[in-house]
Amino acid sequence: MLIAAAVCPHPPLLIPAAIGAAASDPPAALGAVRDACDVAVRALAAEEPDLIAVVGGGPAGREYETGAAGSLGDYGIPVTVGEGEPVLPLSLTVGRWLLDQAGVGPGPGGRDLGRPAGESRRPAGGPPVLLQAVDRRAPAGDCVKLGIMIAERAPRVALLAMGDGSARRARGVEGAPDPQAQDYDEEVAEALAAADARWLGRLDPALDDELMVAGRAAWQVLAGAATGTRMCGRLLCMATPYGVTYLVARWERARAG
Repeated sequence: MLIAAAVCPHPPLLIPAAIGAAASDPPAALGAVRDACDVAVRALAAEEPDLIAVVGGGPAGREYETGAAGSLGDYGIPVTVGEGEPVLPLSLTVGRWLLDQAGVGPGPGGRDLGRPAGESRRPAGGPPVLLQAVDRRAPAGDCVKLGIMIAERAPRVALLAMGDGSARRARGVEGAPDPQAQDYDEEVAEALAAADARWLGRLDPALDDELMVAGRAAWQVLAGAATGTRMCGRLLCMATPYGVTYLVARWERARAG
C-alpha cells in the first residue's frame, strides 16, 4: 500500500558535482528546487516504509538491480552516481542521488558525491529500494497498472516519481512562456498539490512530444500506486530556471478523521 510519495524533477545540474564539472553558474532557482527535493525525499524516509520505489521515464520499462549505477556522461558531464557500470537512465540516476542525499541510497553505504568513499550516510537497516524505469511513451493505462503493482509489493510503500514538466517554454522568445505549456504545467501543479491521482491518470500521452514533457509516465505510475488510498498533497516548489518546468511535491496518506 502506498503510504507516501514525492515528485521531483531530474535535470543533470540538480547534482552539485555536475555544476562544477560543467563550469556553469546555475540560477538561484535551481538551489530552491534542490532544497525542496531534499525535503520531499527525507519526508519519504521519515514515514518508515518497507520499500522505497524510485520510478522514472526511460527508453524502455525495466527494473534495475538495487545497487545499479548511473552516469551523466551522455550530457558531457563526467559524473557517476553509484559504483559499477552505469546503466540507469537520467531520471533514476538523479533519483538515486536524491536518496543518497537523504541517507537512504540503494548502494552499500549510500553517499554524497564529493564525500570520502568511507563516509556513509545511510542508516543501518534502511528500507530496500526499487529502481523502476517506465517507458516514457507507455500508454496511460500501462503506467497506472505498473503503479498498482508497485504499491502491492510491500505493506508500506513510499514512491519517488521523477519527471520534468514542459520544456516548451525554452522555445521562441527568451522568457516568453508558451500558453499551452503554461496551462499544462499549472494544471499538473494543481493536481499534485491536491493529490489528485485521477486527474494525473487522465493526462494525454499525445502531448508528451508536443509540449516536451518528460514526467507524464512517472506521474501516472504514481496515480496508479495511489489507487484506493486517500492522500493529502502539498506543492513544495514550481520553477523554470532553464525554461523547463520543475515541480516538487509530497503526498502522504490522509489521517483518519
